Amino acid sequence: MRIAEMVTFGGGGLDRAAECRADVTELKKRDDARTILMWRGKPLLEDDMLVRVPLDHPALMDAGDQILLGRIDDATVFASDLSGWTPDDLDDRTLDKFLDPSQQQHPTLTDTAFVELRVAMTRLSALDAEMAATARAVLGWHQTHRFCARCGGESVLSMAGWQRDCPSCGGHHFPRTDPVVIMLITHGNAVLLGRSPGWPEGMYSCLAGFIEPGETIEAAVRREVFEEAGVRVGRVDYLSSQPWPFPSSLMLGCIGEALNTDLTIDPVEIEHARWVSREELALAFAGDHPEILPARKGAIAHFLLENWLADRLD
Repeated sequence: MRIAEMVTFGGGGLDRAAECRADVTELKKRDDARTILMWRGKPLLEDDMLVRVPLDHPALMDAGDQILLGRIDDATVFASDLSGWTPDDLDDRTLDKFLDPSQQQHPTLTDTAFVELRVAMTRLSALDAEMAATARAVLGWHQTHRFCARCGGESVLSMAGWQRDCPSCGGHHFPRTDPVVIMLITHGNAVLLGRSPGWPEGMYSCLAGFIEPGETIEAAVRREVFEEAGVRVGRVDYLSSQPWPFPSSLMLGCIGEALNTDLTIDPVEIEHARWVSREELALAFAGDHPEILPARKGAIAHFLLENWLADRLD
């Protein structure tokens, strides 16, 4: 797919400077070193742009983990976690929701706010989106993997945030990425869409599922589609991928040819599935379908479906 990297969180072109991770002491001393700020997975934004502050900014008094993101035009960029700071007026009822509307403002950072990444992701530049997704995924991993999986001892951050080491047993641990297949399953002029419980009324998307150990991408596509909808799939081709840091997935977008159209839904996996014609999907994307809402903008499902409609999957 020639436009594969146009997907949200893709194609930002960040130089990750992996060769510098062993020792960033000198990089932090540079006058042009900057850090983006994250609070509970939310990036700090000003006018839909990531805010970058010097490493001696007063806000960093509240910072916890800090990781090296990479270089931009030879300037070093880090990401700092301010999750330890608690706003005075915090109302946490909507935090971690898909479309969390709340925003948090740090007292030392005027005209800025921490914004849910899934709300802002389509408004960011490709580079800002890549940096925000990377920071959310890696900082989130540090929060949930502070203890060694081998011996249970407390591990420490190393390699500029891209590794954790265990002083007790010498174990090394690395940020995880969970591979997920998401499938554009077609039969003639129709595409197979499903919905999960709890989604907004009428919203449908492509079927998806985690790849199991010892399984190829193609086998995972065929297994998941049969498990969820009872449809056998023949040929499978890869189209595009999307980092999805909620919390740590890599979505592998594929297209598959259905061998049958009868549906047998597994209610444990999905709530409903249906075949949708190209004409119906076009109505849904235009907001004119009486029953179907398309996948959310920014998600790879929306990207794949939109380009299937436009016949741009080559």
